[in-house]
Amino acid sequence: MPYYVYRVGTLGVLTKLAEFASFRDASAHAKALRAADAPGTPGRVKVMFADNELAAEDLLGQAREPRPTIGEDD
Repeated sequence: MPYYVYRVGTLGVLTKLAEFASFRDASAHAKALRAADAPGTPGRVKVMFADNELAAEDLLGQAREPRPTIGEDD
């Protein structure tokens, strides 16, 4: 499965920036894009691992539950 690099813009607008076969290449590309962004650039650069482009966009659009706080007992 490929790794997709997306910019998640305002209002959740997704822009596909690149596609890679390995995580190392996708991660390096995403880090370079983040470093090149001017301060205040709208949107975030995200890497997504998925079967295809449609699945990657679906995963990026899903709301995720917050991670539990360490030491929190319920």
